[in-house]
Amino acid sequence: METVVVYTLAAVLVLGLLIFVHELGHFVVAKASGVSVLRFSLGFGPKIFGRRVGETEYVVSAVPLGGYVKMLGEEPDEEGTAEAAADPRRSFATQPLAKRFAIVFAGPFFNLAFSWVCLLFVAAAYGVMAPSDEPVVGGLIKGLPAAQAGLEQGDKILALDGQPVDTWDGLADRITASGGKKLELTVERGGSRKEIEIAPEKTVNRNIFGEEVGESYRIGIERAMNTREVPVIEAPWVATQQVAFYSELIVLSLVKMVQGKISTREIGGPITIARVAGQRAQSGLKGLLEFMAFLGVNLGILNLLPIPVLDGGHLLFFAIEAAIRRPLTSRYREMAQQVGLFLLVSLMLFAVYNDIYRWIQG
Repeated sequence: METVVVYTLAAVLVLGLLIFVHELGHFVVAKASGVSVLRFSLGFGPKIFGRRVGETEYVVSAVPLGGYVKMLGEEPDEEGTAEAAADPRRSFATQPLAKRFAIVFAGPFFNLAFSWVCLLFVAAAYGVMAPSDEPVVGGLIKGLPAAQAGLEQGDKILALDGQPVDTWDGLADRITASGGKKLELTVERGGSRKEIEIAPEKTVNRNIFGEEVGESYRIGIERAMNTREVPVIEAPWVATQQVAFYSELIVLSLVKMVQGKISTREIGGPITIARVAGQRAQSGLKGLLEFMAFLGVNLGILNLLPIPVLDGGHLLFFAIEAAIRRPLTSRYREMAQQVGLFLLVSLMLFAVYNDIYRWIQG
């Protein structure tokens, strides 16, 4: 029960903060552009509580999976049409295309910027993990020869068939070139040495997406990782590289999923987010910030997809407007948004189904 409470609180904290940051982006740029903001809501559906400050009502709504900023004149038939007609300069619809684009784009941009800040703090405060060049066992792959032969995490491999081993790459090359022939490893463990015989096994190599990229002889050990301190002046560049890496990883994952190279079973929903957020929260601030940064990049990139209802759908409408030199008619926009809403709800239901399936399977 305690674990469920921790996981739930961590998920609410992470999702709530990321949604707040996203909507804050729309809000800040809208205000800076002179657009009247009628409502700033965390969540959808019925209002739980709220307070009006000036022209804007700030509310928390019942369904926590999302949020929105309601602007004056955002839709032709919305509440506030009379006010928009009275003061068209403060209406979203009357703003130049560049301003409308900036307001919509600000949500995903703030998510990416927030992730960058999280990673900047992690790099400066904790350093970054970097692969070790030493021939040290960082982990074991279950079912492969190393685990079966008795190698342990932390073992340092000093020699292979009597020949000294100085680097991880040198060790890996010699194991790959063994052709499956039995090898004798000299291992240092706890200040003492021991000899272990292992026969490498031909296994399928997979990339980060799980795709097959050839075969090679392996014994089933993983490279150790070391923490590298990052000077404060270098931390912004490190954070930028990590945001770029996460963004590329997410885009490639989406492309490969569409191509059928990655199973849609990999899609996770709120239950998966709660589980991972809880685990990271229990591991400490560093783990939680790294997860929040990765999820923030996810939210930013996914919101840029050209699906009506998402920010990317609105940006697509603006691109069409720029091309044809007039806005799309409300009929076409409404039809597109209905399709987009159907796709989004279907995706959310599928993600929840995957979560439940994983939970049942253990």
